[in-house]
Amino acid sequence: MSSSLSGRTVLVTGATSGIGYETARQLAEHGATVLMHGRTTEGARAAVDKLATTTEVDHARLSFLGADFTRLDEVERMAYQVNQEHSHLDVLVNNAGMAAPERHTLTTDGNEVAFQVNFLAHYLLTCLLESALTSAPSGRVVNVSSSLHRTGSIQWRDPHRLRRYSRLAAYAQSQLALTVFTADTRVTAVSVHPGICDTELLPLYAHEGAMPAEGAAHVVRLCDPATKIVNGAYYDRDRRVEPAPAATEERTVKRLTKLADVLVGQSA
Repeated sequence: MSSSLSGRTVLVTGATSGIGYETARQLAEHGATVLMHGRTTEGARAAVDKLATTTEVDHARLSFLGADFTRLDEVERMAYQVNQEHSHLDVLVNNAGMAAPERHTLTTDGNEVAFQVNFLAHYLLTCLLESALTSAPSGRVVNVSSSLHRTGSIQWRDPHRLRRYSRLAAYAQSQLALTVFTADTRVTAVSVHPGICDTELLPLYAHEGAMPAEGAAHVVRLCDPATKIVNGAYYDRDRRVEPAPAATEERTVKRLTKLADVLVGQSA
């Protein structure tokens, strides 16, 4: 990896464990300034302290942010803080994710919880950081998606799956939405399936997986300005492949934008 990441500012969501933590570590070791997000400020601070004490990374190049993605007001507050403290953002890594729970669960905002945490919160965050991302010469968004997006369908009339709930279908819908959002033209973005890794989400995929650091390396490669990316593209680890057909349909992208704007309260 080149040192072209040196001096760049990157925000990684869900950076307290798994692929997110390893992504933050690798970015910092390549010289980037890394904003590490966690569900709580305490958790994010602990991750920063761990990274600073277990590596050669200068503590001054790390900062922490807390926001519970089950609460959209906390996402807004975090975006405000980032905008106040950073005039530009080179990369936003939308990595935070959760498995859909066994029982149908709505957030206080009224959204199905996996749809909100895995997609809507990232949608809102990206929209609110758009000016910071577009003011950086090669600002980009890297959405950490999943091969399971191929099994998903967006239930337009019932996105919160109030009528029929299945945790796998809810998870797949959230990953499909994140992948479709990658084709939104407002910011340069790519999505990546980092491979099946040994993280909290492993049970959704298999019994064993690669080390999180291996998955993180595929994410970091796409953060590097030396890596030429195709805007809106989907990568399976280090290879560009075609995503599910819905992810490249202009009509679907527009429809999702409309739905997401309503659900996160961004509609005019």
